[in-house]
Amino acid sequence: MTRLPGTVAVLLLDQQAAIEVAIACQAFGTPPGGHTGDWYDVRLCGADGAGALVPLRAWFDHSGPVGAFGSHATHGLDDLVGADTVIVPGTGDVHTDPPAPVLDAVRAAHARGARMVSLCSGAFVLAAAGVLDGRTATSHWSHVPILARRFPDVRVDPNILYTNDRDVLTSAGLGAGIDLCLHLIREDLGAGVASAVARRMIVPPHRAGGQAQYAQAPMAAPRNGAGLGEVLEWAVARLGQPIGVEDIADRAGVSGRTLIRRFQAELGTTPSRWLLLQRLARARELLERTVLPVDSVAERSGLGTAPNLRAHFARAFGLSPTKYRRDYNPSFSMSSTSRSCTGEGRAKR
Repeated sequence: MTRLPGTVAVLLLDQQAAIEVAIACQAFGTPPGGHTGDWYDVRLCGADGAGALVPLRAWFDHSGPVGAFGSHATHGLDDLVGADTVIVPGTGDVHTDPPAPVLDAVRAAHARGARMVSLCSGAFVLAAAGVLDGRTATSHWSHVPILARRFPDVRVDPNILYTNDRDVLTSAGLGAGIDLCLHLIREDLGAGVASAVARRMIVPPHRAGGQAQYAQAPMAAPRNGAGLGEVLEWAVARLGQPIGVEDIADRAGVSGRTLIRRFQAELGTTPSRWLLLQRLARARELLERTVLPVDSVAERSGLGTAPNLRAHFARAFGLSPTKYRRDYNPSFSMSSTSRSCTGEGRAKR
């Protein structure tokens, strides 16, 4: 055990995702059966103090909020400031900062030495409070371009499940939020207790934070007929060709330096990084939906050779293309089993 569990303050904000509040309460609220040691003291902290009803919402997809919920705060912001761990579930608005008293409380808790944790878009609250300045952070893949654009002092990594930067931790979507909560329990109380909580929640006991989110990189849409949308579509249609940043700049009719500025403003990344992410997304799609050899996948995705594909895959996702295909392509697994059962694919003697 590396630390005592202590108090866990879950920040309640208007229009938060109810499921992420529930994830924190489920993970830290009740010890698993048979646990007799110290456990967490969970406090639901709202800006209007104990007893105030905070409206929450459920998001089933990106089309908008569905269903209304509410949760009564058990404590106020003063209790958040004094907590050992502060958890910020996903915010309902990634474009607007929360009220000043909330940000002041988050800053004060961080200054006191509290462990600061965000689930999904909760990273926007930590970033608005300055807690993420100069640090690596992540969020759901659909939010990371906005996070990078709004908070340029944050090093946004869209390709991981969660970060662990000393006393500040951030996570991607729902599943990654569970992974991060289990990681915290593992750090505090050991692997055995974390595994017991995972069994109760019926989830894998451990996924490394560096594992990929496995989501297609989002592509910006044109804004009122302007922006990078058309040139991005042009590039995506030619990923298998040897196009580079200069080709994209020529297509956009701008200099390479101007293209870099526009990418940073609209997508929160560089053209070369965006192009690599699109090629990796194409490689994942081919691995999931076809039985093409790995060298053909590398060629069609624009990554050139199988060794180059393997190197980028290992760096970005922490596993090989073959392992990814086995996990995410049922057709490939079935065809492999069929070849094995019929003797096909065996080396000829």
